[in-house]
Amino acid sequence: MRMCRSATEAEDVVQDTLMAATRTLPGFRGQAQVSTWLYQIARSFCIKRRRRTRSVIHADASVDTDESAEIRGLASDDSAVDLRLDQAQLAHAVEEAMTHLSPMYREVLLLRDVEGLTAPEVADALGLRIDAVKSRLHRARLAVREELAPSLKISTVVSGSDSCPDVLSMYSRHLEGDISPDVCSRMEQHLAACPRCQGRCDSLRRTLALCKASPGPSVPVATQFLVRQALGRALGASEPGGDSAS
Repeated sequence: MRMCRSATEAEDVVQDTLMAATRTLPGFRGQAQVSTWLYQIARSFCIKRRRRTRSVIHADASVDTDESAEIRGLASDDSAVDLRLDQAQLAHAVEEAMTHLSPMYREVLLLRDVEGLTAPEVADALGLRIDAVKSRLHRARLAVREELAPSLKISTVVSGSDSCPDVLSMYSRHLEGDISPDVCSRMEQHLAACPRCQGRCDSLRRTLALCKASPGPSVPVATQFLVRQALGRALGASEPGGDSAS
């Protein structure tokens, strides 16, 4: 749903994926996780559909950042209804931000920061080198933070000392274990003495937490049921003595 942005398109991709998985399951050698294998198949059908349509279907609704309520760490004095409205607006802003990413960046962000796969698992699922995954991931994270800035009341203006390092890129690399302990220590020392950079890192941390917590587009219950049925038939047929009609 997050990649296709359309229930009809997503259901077609699910059907194509399950049919392909059923055909190829007997030859699955277990060299990768089943989930990674299914990601590979689903992604290939997403790409084919993108090429056919030459565009990704986007949601019609847009975010009115002027009307977005200020997001606070603690509940305000407003009613619970108002708080839920704030959360719904923020969830919509997160979805819109991910929608505006190009597919090559959106898929790595979804798999790594939303689905929780490791960078090597994302690389396997997408058929990319790990360094390519991380490069796309860093750019996607910063792009989403930039998009969410108005809703989170984040300033995107770079001001202050010219000696400040690129803390946002460094923090993203730190999350992937790509900076040495010495560089990490120097970054922590700089953050302790520079509230501006500390705030920028906090904003990226919060952005990623929101991405992970985002509920995303809902999958219809009927579709979930059909997927479980299809998987059950496919797995039953692949087992010795399995009844493909069960």
